[in-house]
Amino acid sequence: MLRLNFALCLTATAFFLSAIACTPQNQGPQIVTRPPDTTRPTTPSVASPEVRGVWLTVAGSTVFDSRQNIALAMRTLKENGFNTVFPVVWLCGYTMWRSARMQREFNLPIGAQFGDRDVLRETIEEARLQGLTVIPWFEYGFSSFNSGLGTPPGAILTKYPQWSSIGRDGQVVVKNGFYWMNALDSNVQNFITDLVMEVVNGYDIDGIQGDDRMPAMPTEGGYDTATVARYRRETGMAAPQDFKEAAWVKWRADKLTDWLARLRQTVKARKPNLVFAMSPSPFPFGNVEYLQDSPTWMQRGLVDLLSTQLYRRDLPAYQGLLTQLQSQMPANARRKIAPGVLGRADPYISTAQLLSESITANRQAGMIGSVIFFHEALTPNNNETARALRQGVYRLDAAFPRDSLLRP
Repeated sequence: MLRLNFALCLTATAFFLSAIACTPQNQGPQIVTRPPDTTRPTTPSVASPEVRGVWLTVAGSTVFDSRQNIALAMRTLKENGFNTVFPVVWLCGYTMWRSARMQREFNLPIGAQFGDRDVLRETIEEARLQGLTVIPWFEYGFSSFNSGLGTPPGAILTKYPQWSSIGRDGQVVVKNGFYWMNALDSNVQNFITDLVMEVVNGYDIDGIQGDDRMPAMPTEGGYDTATVARYRRETGMAAPQDFKEAAWVKWRADKLTDWLARLRQTVKARKPNLVFAMSPSPFPFGNVEYLQDSPTWMQRGLVDLLSTQLYRRDLPAYQGLLTQLQSQMPANARRKIAPGVLGRADPYISTAQLLSESITANRQAGMIGSVIFFHEALTPNNNETARALRQGVYRLDAAFPRDSLLRP
């Protein structure tokens, strides 16, 4: 027995010495690793890419009052999990950048309250410092003035009354206080295209965004002589007195969709990787009231990012609009939709809970994200709502989903 044990020890020792001899001298100690335990859950450090956007306004906001305010807003949004800003750049007949076209036509290169500043450039520079995506928002679109903000009809229609949208009564169309240009007039279309292209050509942006006023025009409009004559020439029919008559609505909406297609082509020819975004009113309201046929936009592949304004003040109503939106859009369009969520419409301010529930509803519906209207919904009580989102639905950072949006 002792001999056997001694023999076994000699054998083991020989095996050990042999193993040492075969090991390269500079390899160091061998570490035995175990395969990963796939039964234990892992916590990701980042979320899947999604749009986490906020609109930045002038009305009801002090963000653009100074560069310091802009910088603070960008830092706050970044710190609280947002990745995209949609700063307003066109409103009430003036721009937020120093526009050559507005200088030439109206001696108004930028909103008078901003003096020599270039607010868009400041916003882009401060957003870039925080790694935020910037998509300028042409809020007023084909509306050139609001009666609550100056002397009607504003500088544009004062100089070019022939650009006015005309109702069946022969008067300029004014709806909810907004004065409207004729969105079917080629000169007006070229004017808006020129403004968009100034921003596209002159600034380091990630996209551009239209609104419930671009492309849009109240269905009350279109009764100017040229449009009525064109409708008769193309259809053989007279423009009806009922401005919501189906064929008349469709003809005008189709003209705006065609302009949208041309605008997209112009933008993409210059910068193919810009995100072409729109934020219309919900369909069919947007179509019946403002000639916005957003399902057709998506069917034709004209929009990279759609943020339909699902502005409701309780979750069941929001979910109802969300379900309706899903049913109207092509099956593959959900990865291009980040619905607009109402955060504030003074004096109303949404709760953090409702915002979180709406964001969650968008995710569960397969949408690509959410955009909150507007920044000041997040800031009361030392950014209480923004911090609540960060602790909850925006706990993990997420990248902007550019590749998914730009894919056909």
